[in-house]
Amino acid sequence: MGFEQFGIVSFTATTKTEKFVDLLKEGKVCGTICKSCGAKFFPPRSDCNVCLSDEMEWFDIPGSGDLITFTQAMYAPAGFEKDVPYILGVAQFADGAKVFGRLDKSISYENIKPGMKVKLKVVDLENDRLSYVLTAA
Repeated sequence: MGFEQFGIVSFTATTKTEKFVDLLKEGKVCGTICKSCGAKFFPPRSDCNVCLSDEMEWFDIPGSGDLITFTQAMYAPAGFEKDVPYILGVAQFADGAKVFGRLDKSISYENIKPGMKVKLKVVDLENDRLSYVLTAA
C-alpha cells in the first residue's frame, strides 16, 4: 500500500512523495523543503518550482498555526458528495509552512474565524485510509 491510502478518494496510486502516507501513519504531517533554496512546500513536492532542484527533504509541521482564510464547500467533486457541506482552510505555521486542508467537523462554522489557532491532526478514514485535518489548538 502506498499513496492510494491517502484521503477519501485517491487519484494517484504512486508518487515520488509516497513517504507522506508513511509519515501520516506515524502521526506526523510533513511537507518538503528544497535543500538548494530553502523553499517549503505543502502539500509535499518532489521537485522545487523555485529553483528546479530535485533535492528535497521532509520537515515536520509542528505546533499551532493561525487560520488565514476558510470557505464552506456546498458542492463536492466525485467521491466527496456525502461529505458536503465541509469547511476548507489555509493556515500559516510559525516555521513558515502554509497548510491547506479540511477543518475538523467538531468545529462549528459559527466559531471559525481568521486568526484562530489551529493544529494538525492525523485522522483515520474508512478502509484503512488516512488524512489530516486542521483542528482547534
